[in-house]
Amino acid sequence: MTAERFTLDPGTRALLHDLGISVARVLRRARLPAGVFAHGPVTMTTEEYYRFWDALDAEAADPDLAVRIGRALSVEAFNPPIFAALCSANLRTAAERIAAFKPLIGPVGLRVTVDHTGLTIAVHWPGGPTPPPLLIVTELAFWTALARIGTRREVNPTRAAMRRAPRPSPATTSYFGTRIREGETDAVSFSAEDAALPFLTEDESMWNFFAPELRRRLSELEASATTADRVRAALHERLPAGESSIDAIAGQLMLSPRTLQRQLQAEDTSYQAVLSDTREKLARRYLADRTLPTSQIAYLLAYDDTNSFYRAFRRWTGLTPEAARGSGHLSPA
Repeated sequence: MTAERFTLDPGTRALLHDLGISVARVLRRARLPAGVFAHGPVTMTTEEYYRFWDALDAEAADPDLAVRIGRALSVEAFNPPIFAALCSANLRTAAERIAAFKPLIGPVGLRVTVDHTGLTIAVHWPGGPTPPPLLIVTELAFWTALARIGTRREVNPTRAAMRRAPRPSPATTSYFGTRIREGETDAVSFSAEDAALPFLTEDESMWNFFAPELRRRLSELEASATTADRVRAALHERLPAGESSIDAIAGQLMLSPRTLQRQLQAEDTSYQAVLSDTREKLARRYLADRTLPTSQIAYLLAYDDTNSFYRAFRRWTGLTPEAARGSGHLSPA
C-alpha cells in the first residue's frame, strides 16, 4: 500500500448525518479516531480510506447506499477541487479538471476520453487490495450527480460498467437510467450532447480563484512522490489502453524518455524494472478475480498475446497463471 495521504472532506460528516448513518459507529468500525472530523479536512492513507468505505457499507447494510449518496450529494458536500470543477462550462470540462486534481481527493486516478460517441470517465485504483464495491459504485454515482447538479437536468449515463458489477437492483437501475454491466474497467459514459450541456453553475472567475491553490497543492503532492511512483501511477492508467512503452509514459509525465530513464537510474531502478513489477502486482490481483480469463488479463496488462503473458508470469513466479490460481500464490509480491 502506498503511504500517500488523501483528503476526506469534512462535508462527509454532514452527508452521513443526512443519510441517517452514525459517524461515530462508522469510525469505530473502521478503527479510526473518534474525533477525526474535529479539526478540518481529514487525511487518510489508502488503507484507512478503504477501511472507512468498508465500514460505511457495513454500518448502513443497504445494497442501494450508493444511490442514496448520489441523491443526497449537494454543493455543500463537495470539497474545493470538485466545487471548483462545478464552475466549469460543462461536464466535459469539469471531468478534465477533476481528473487533473483527483489525487488531492482520494486514492484514484481518472482517464477522460472524448470521441464521437461522447464522454467516458474511467476510474483507476492503486495497486494492492481491491477497492470497496461501495466506493466504486459511489464514484460512478458521483459523476451522474455532478452532471445533474451542474445542468439542473435529469442527465443519465449512456453506460455504467464495473469489473465486478453488483447484482442489478431497481433502485440502482432507476438512478443511472441503465444497468451497471460487467466491463474491463470501472467507468461511466455520457452522450456527447449531455457532456456539452452548459453548467448553470459556471463561474470562470471562481475557477481562476481556486485553480492556483489547487495547482500548488498538486505540485507539493507530486514532488513528494518518487519518479518510480509516478511511473507506476501512469502505468495503471495506460496499460488497460494497450500502452506500455516508455515513450507513452514519459509523454504523460511530460518528460523525455531519456530524462525519465535518468531519473529512474538515480533511484536505482529502470523503466523496464518498474514496468515488470507493476505488471506482476496487477497480474496477481487480476488472477485473484476468477471471473477474469487469462486472455483478458494479458490484454489488461498490454501484452501482445497470451503467450507473452504466460512467459512473463512463469518468469516471476515459476508457475503458470492457472497453477497460481489453484495454489493461492496470489498475494502481492
